[in-house]
Amino acid sequence: MSNTKKTLVLHLGLLVVLFALQFVLPAYHHGNLARIMVLAAYAVGYNILFGYTGLLSLGHALFFAAGMYGMGLMINQFGAAPFPALIAGLLAGALVSLALGFLALRTEGVAFMIVTLMFAQAGYLTVLYFGTYTRGDEGFVIQQAERVLWCIDLSDPTNRYFAAFLIFGVSLLLTLRLVQTPFGRVLIAIRENEERARMLGYDVFAHKLAAVVLSGTISAMAGAGYGLLFGYVGASFASVQYSIFPLLWVLLGGAGTVLGPFVGTLFMFYLIDLSSGLTSAYMLIAGVVLVLLTLFAPQGLVGELRNRLWKELP
Repeated sequence: MSNTKKTLVLHLGLLVVLFALQFVLPAYHHGNLARIMVLAAYAVGYNILFGYTGLLSLGHALFFAAGMYGMGLMINQFGAAPFPALIAGLLAGALVSLALGFLALRTEGVAFMIVTLMFAQAGYLTVLYFGTYTRGDEGFVIQQAERVLWCIDLSDPTNRYFAAFLIFGVSLLLTLRLVQTPFGRVLIAIRENEERARMLGYDVFAHKLAAVVLSGTISAMAGAGYGLLFGYVGASFASVQYSIFPLLWVLLGGAGTVLGPFVGTLFMFYLIDLSSGLTSAYMLIAGVVLVLLTLFAPQGLVGELRNRLWKELP
């Protein structure tokens, strides 16, 4: 079997396992896995920019929140149906990422990181400023009757699980296809040696901008899906914390790997969940484990697997 076929079988196998788990998981873990899949889609979006293009962003909460509020406000303020509201969330994320990318990509390195953080913080403060519509820190609930998509009640646990599965599956397969295309290869070349990519005649700025827009749109899809599936839109999702989370998930799972974002999200979610059941100082336990992983698996869990066992793993 060729390496391409092995790779496809591996990733499709994960999707088959996730599909099958719907029928066997107890209610608690069933709900957790639905949440993890949507958040993993967010991490997948972040991984395109950080893992494959080499751009460290601390402003991805802006895209996640753009998708969430683009969707939520369409329903809450204009009474839109879920589908056009989701499209509005995607468009909001794409436009915001285009604007941010066009401005932030004029900087490099640490300056890029700081600029994205500043834009994200500005977005968070904007949400608070327009509290009349966004309800600020309190946020607002999307009622069950407003979460019916084509006669499918997304508040139902089974429907919610499959919707989360669809969001994650699309983002996963899109990334897998991306890294096999010439465009994806150029992004990796930019990550490895930007000057050499420029010398070879590639438009580095255009490729970076496209990566920012694609990353931001996938993140917005995750944000819109999260708000619709779990019925809540709040300013906490626009905070710095939600810009740090995808970075941690990607680093833990393995930056620049297709499966890394999911593995990192799953690991981090259950690490906090299990340690919080042991002690109120659960973040101390989580911190110690994260430090150990950073020391002994610096490439992330999937990254170490690639280094040690499967060199061609995308």
